[in-house]
Amino acid sequence: MNTIKKEAIDIIAKLPDDASIEDIMYKLYVLDKVKKGQEDIKSGNFVTSDELRKEIELW
Repeated sequence: MNTIKKEAIDIIAKLPDDASIEDIMYKLYVLDKVKKGQEDIKSGNFVTSDELRKEIELW
């Protein structure tokens, strides 16, 4: 299993040499959100697509 530091380094290494600090920050932001989403799924903290459709119909 990769550590978050290793994953961040790998993501940054794949960016082009002329990547801006904003590009790097965005990629790390996305990595963070994906990790948090995966943790939520593992803990059962999510809404099914059917539940979401029903909720949207109430809007």
